[in-house]
Amino acid sequence: MAQQALPTREARLGKPLGAGATAKAVSGVALLLPGGGPTGVRRPSPVSTLALRPLAARLAKAGRTEGLTTHVVHYRYRGWNGTEAHPACDATWALDEVVRRYGDVPVCLVGTGMGARAALHAAGHPAVNSVLGIAPWLPDPLRHNGQPDPVKQLIGRQVLLVHGTNDERHDPDLSYRYAERAKKVNRDTCRFEVHSDGHSLHQHRAEVHALAADFLLGSLFTRDYARPVMDALAAPPPLGLRMPLASGFGASLRH
Repeated sequence: MAQQALPTREARLGKPLGAGATAKAVSGVALLLPGGGPTGVRRPSPVSTLALRPLAARLAKAGRTEGLTTHVVHYRYRGWNGTEAHPACDATWALDEVVRRYGDVPVCLVGTGMGARAALHAAGHPAVNSVLGIAPWLPDPLRHNGQPDPVKQLIGRQVLLVHGTNDERHDPDLSYRYAERAKKVNRDTCRFEVHSDGHSLHQHRAEVHALAADFLLGSLFTRDYARPVMDALAAPPPLGLRMPLASGFGASLRH
């Protein structure tokens, strides 16, 4: 039986949030990449996209005065789908679209789960300034095709991963091992651990969102990073890759 062709679909950018209605007002962009699954050629569930709206709004509000606009990317398919890596391709398309709409502005890729993997894969695009991966899905190469996910595309980017230590869906040890490899080629890499929290990081959502805003504003614009982020970037492994995210982070960042 001949293989059934995939339906023709297009990725798209969600409604912009943040810096005004005109492209001239935009001086930086955050592209948010939702989670998904290893396989699946159906349309993505709207739940994964809606789950990122609060973070998109939080980042847009934090960066409004700097001219930040945020978009949630809508994928063509709900799965990664092996070597097709559909979400990473959609992220690259979205980056091209940002350049078309807004010109030469820096972009931070913000992904959760599968979206974090897509962000890391697409980081080599010239528009990318930084990558934030939240509870990233990074498969064990020993159980798949034997090839670890690439890291050289991260050179010259600011990279932060954050992962709950009790995540039972995406192994936090695998994100540590990825960060360890990334740190060897790109010193501007750090990783935070949210102790006792699970995949969705519900218990420390306020802290995670504050960390995301601090990292994004520090990488895209001229703001200084909060001290914990500066310390994590400066510290060698394993300390800078197992930085604990303190309870209450964001309540008094500059103190």
